Order: sequence, then structure tokens, then C-alpha cells
Amino acid sequence: MNAEQKHHTWRLSGVVAAMFAFGFALGPLYSAICEATGINGKMKLAAADVKSVAVDKDRWVNVEFVTTVNGGRPMKFRAVQDQVRVHPGELTTVEFVAQNNEDHAIVAQAVPNIAPWNAARHLRKTECFCFNQQPFKAGAQKHMPMRFLHDPELPRDVDTVTVSYTFFDVPEFARQGKLEPRS
Repeated sequence: MNAEQKHHTWRLSGVVAAMFAFGFALGPLYSAICEATGINGKMKLAAADVKSVAVDKDRWVNVEFVTTVNGGRPMKFRAVQDQVRVHPGELTTVEFVAQNNEDHAIVAQAVPNIAPWNAARHLRKTECFCFNQQPFKAGAQKHMPMRFLHDPELPRDVDTVTVSYTFFDVPEFARQGKLEPRS
């Protein structure tokens, strides 16, 4: 291998390493951006912030909940109510149920998506299972609340909002022995 080929090999190795580092950092970076900007409803509100929001009693918004489990895992995940009807500014609690049907413990994380796109920044969650990774013992079931409100500034043409969650298995935590499931 001549000097020019070695130089190209090193450059390509550097590019591969940079791509790997970028891919590795992308998940936490995405979460930080969503938390800071409120994209996908990932903005936690303090109780004082919720109390200061005026409820728009003249409007109704239908909120639909869609749940999926990534990769066909034998995990069950559903919303107790498929939809709710709320006033913008009204604090609402809905419950989700997830069950690990594996014969071993897992850690899962729910990732939200909100449609239509222009409603995402107006959905405010005060509590959500999607904020944290969820440990499950083998066969364990969890009831998980999500408390939210829609900012009264939600565009007037939006009368239906779909909140979908996809549960992903977080296998690296289980493999590294960092999982100590709680019931």
C-alpha cells in the first residue's frame, strides 16, 4: 500500500468514526432539542404554569391515541381510552397500559409523534411515561399516566390531534446489567 492509499484509508476511517459518533449522539441530541423547543410535546410544565393557562370553553378538540410496539416484540401496549374530547387549556389525564410478555426483564422507551404538525408545539405534557425509560420484569404490567393540555393558541382549524407512541426495547441497558426492574 503506497502513502496515498494509506492517507485515504485514514481519512475514510476518520469519516466512519465521525459518522458513528454522530449517530450515537443523535438520540440524546434529538431529545434535548425536543425538550427545549416543545416539539412532539416533550416540554414539561410546572404546576404553576398549568394554573396560569386559561381554558377556552368555546372550543373542543378531539385527541386520538395510537400505540405501537417497534419490531414486533411480544409486548402489549395500549391507551385505556382511544380518544378524549377536551377544551384547549384544560388539564387532562389519560392512562396507558403496557405489558412485557417476554420471559426476561426489559427496558422500554416510548417515543411520541403528534399530528398534525402544527399542533405539536401546542401540546404540553406535565407528566408522561415517555419522559423516562420504563423497566419491566418478565410478565410485568404497568399503568402509566400522561397528563397534558393544549395551549389555547392551538390553531383554530385544528379540531383533531393524534398522539401516537411507539414503544422501543432498549436492549443495551438490559445487556449491560443496568436493569433492576421495579414493580
